[in-house]
Amino acid sequence: MIRRLAILGVGLIGGSVALALKRAGQVQQVVGFGRDRANLDRAVDRGVIDEIAPSPEAAVAGADRVLLAMPVGAMAGTFVRIGPHLEPHALVTDAGSTKQDVIAAARAGLGPRIDCFVPGHPIAGVEKSGAEAALSDLYEGRNVILTPLAENTPATVAAIAALWTSCGAQVTEMKAVEHDRIFAAVSHLPHLAAFALVDELAGRPEAELFFRHAGSGFRDFTRIAGSSPAMWRDIALANHQALVAELDAYLSRLSAYRDALGAGDADGLMQSFTRASEARKRWQPNGNHIENDE
Repeated sequence: MIRRLAILGVGLIGGSVALALKRAGQVQQVVGFGRDRANLDRAVDRGVIDEIAPSPEAAVAGADRVLLAMPVGAMAGTFVRIGPHLEPHALVTDAGSTKQDVIAAARAGLGPRIDCFVPGHPIAGVEKSGAEAALSDLYEGRNVILTPLAENTPATVAAIAALWTSCGAQVTEMKAVEHDRIFAAVSHLPHLAAFALVDELAGRPEAELFFRHAGSGFRDFTRIAGSSPAMWRDIALANHQALVAELDAYLSRLSAYRDALGAGDADGLMQSFTRASEARKRWQPNGNHIENDE
């Protein structure tokens, strides 16, 4: 049982953790801190948090678990602020989509208390944000990745894993560098591609005409372009080395498609499209019906 949980960043991710733990009866009190007072007031009204803290320092005072659920670009300063105010028994985790930069920030900010920090990444979310979007079942059956540090004890890692499993999640572990390489490909690059396509069309003089005639394929492909621009800017910059490598690989494949189209290479396109279609079906064999936009 968590006696006092401090959530720094009470949005979809942090708020959903609070609601899930409350539903499971695994937390007694939740205190929240954030920059948007109106959002915090809504969190109180919805029962997401029980108390609003005036500062990160006040939020972590007396807390035995601390979750950083703000954009990754804001974490460095937060670690510096909370480090001296953590309780001796407190354990800290985060929900950032990148790990190597967060770990570096934690080492700089927490110093000798780095052993209490277990980096994490819940693979869950929707394009909505804020405490109003928080869901008690957001993590049911979803994956959460922990990237433990050499300084973490098995008991510390187990305690943070228990926090997430109490939310209904399935917890796995991997190295931070592997995490960032994988998610550059399967998460960060797709967001970049969606933002790019929508931005390119939006910049055309006849943009309204294109959007008016867009169908379900465009809608599904670009759904994630509705995500928080500030959050994804921070993620892209934080993981820029791995993301640039994945972007180069993607551009190479798009260039090959361009060449095939110019040459009328039906067989080459068919082979690539078939490989992609079969791989997608293996990944999600019971996926939703794919509509034809034609």
